[in-house]
Amino acid sequence: MAQKRSLGALDRTLKNIRDNQNIFGGVMILLASDFSQIILVNPRSTVADELNACLKSSNLWQYVLIFMFYFKTL
Repeated sequence: MAQKRSLGALDRTLKNIRDNQNIFGGVMILLASDFSQIILVNPRSTVADELNACLKSSNLWQYVLIFMFYFKTL
């Protein structure tokens, strides 16, 4: 799980580079992962700290569209 600070930094950087105040500077961002499988590691933190640092607790999460793809193996 990506930390919400990294997504926020990407948002601010794209806004500055593109001189556009829309989310991510008006660029579509593709995030590909199984968000439930990757665990954040913050040394000496509590469970509340871990949950607060995750991407889903970011204010940018409301702009994320989730598409589910299931691949059938042979």
